[in-house]
Amino acid sequence: MAEHLFKLTADWPGKRNDVGTIEADQLKTSISIPREMDGPGIGTNPDEMLLGAAATCYIITLAAMLERAGIQKESLRMESEAAVDVTGGVFTYLRIIHRPELVLARTADERKLEQARRLAVKAEESCMISRAVRGNVEIRLEENVSRAGE
Repeated sequence: MAEHLFKLTADWPGKRNDVGTIEADQLKTSISIPREMDGPGIGTNPDEMLLGAAATCYIITLAAMLERAGIQKESLRMESEAAVDVTGGVFTYLRIIHRPELVLARTADERKLEQARRLAVKAEESCMISRAVRGNVEIRLEENVSRAGE
């Protein structure tokens, strides 16, 4: 087993609606409560960061699976969204929806298209972040796999 450690430092100098910072190896940004939750909306926030972690984990996992399967892609783009419920002052992260748009090479046959569709689903099931939040946050996948020129 290989264990990898990731470190982050956070600084919050003020009160609820102030601005803090976080810094990791390749990340340095301001943080605050989002405007939607009556905060200043400066920098990023936990909701956005969880969505970003889930989305980047999924798209990187899918790209790696496609590469290992020898499936040539023209493009792989994705939009993701998250829903957070606030009831009685309790914030609950409800769901994440990933909408990957995978375009395979024009030469891809039906077998490769079907294999790519299966990998799109498997990538969500295999993603480390998806597995970490499973049972707490619903993750939906609305994949679109096509061939270039279609």
